[in-house]
Amino acid sequence: MIRTITIIIFLFFIHSVSAQNDTIVLGKDTTTQTKSEKKAIYSNARKASIMSAILPGLGQAYNKKYWKIPIVYAGLGGFGYMFLTNNKQYNLYRTNVRAYYDEDSTTIPSLNNFSGEQLQTQKLYYRKFRDFAVIGFGIIYLINIIDANVDAHLRSFDVSDDVSLHIDPWQSTYKTSSGYRMATGLSFKLYFK
Repeated sequence: MIRTITIIIFLFFIHSVSAQNDTIVLGKDTTTQTKSEKKAIYSNARKASIMSAILPGLGQAYNKKYWKIPIVYAGLGGFGYMFLTNNKQYNLYRTNVRAYYDEDSTTIPSLNNFSGEQLQTQKLYYRKFRDFAVIGFGIIYLINIIDANVDAHLRSFDVSDDVSLHIDPWQSTYKTSSGYRMATGLSFKLYFK
């Protein structure tokens, strides 16, 4: 059931990424972007997202951001290890709680130096951190997909020196009824070359 819902949501996401296919006009110099250029940008982003969803890190390799791949796998591996160790301890304490509270005298808990309440507390402790590991794994997986999509979108982003911001000190003198006053501040100037 969960797998079917996940596939439906994934297919809806793929379909909704390519919503528009018309020409856009940027600024006063009427720089236009053709449909084929726009489609190439969005299909690259979609392809990177799909690749990262299938195999984490593959979208980063497609975007040539190889340095991000070890970070993705370190996060997934760390949360995977956290899940396995906490799940092992959770199952150990869960079986001991069941053995402690059942009415059968032949079942003896393997951890007999704990009381039933202590066993229950430990079981809940490890279950909480096991669940945190699942949530962390899911978050890292989603960040991996989102990062591949954003990197593919920003691949065509212009970062040339044509636009610059200059921040300068500013000072002005003005006259009031009690004399002259001075005002100071910062001046933000945006230059287009």
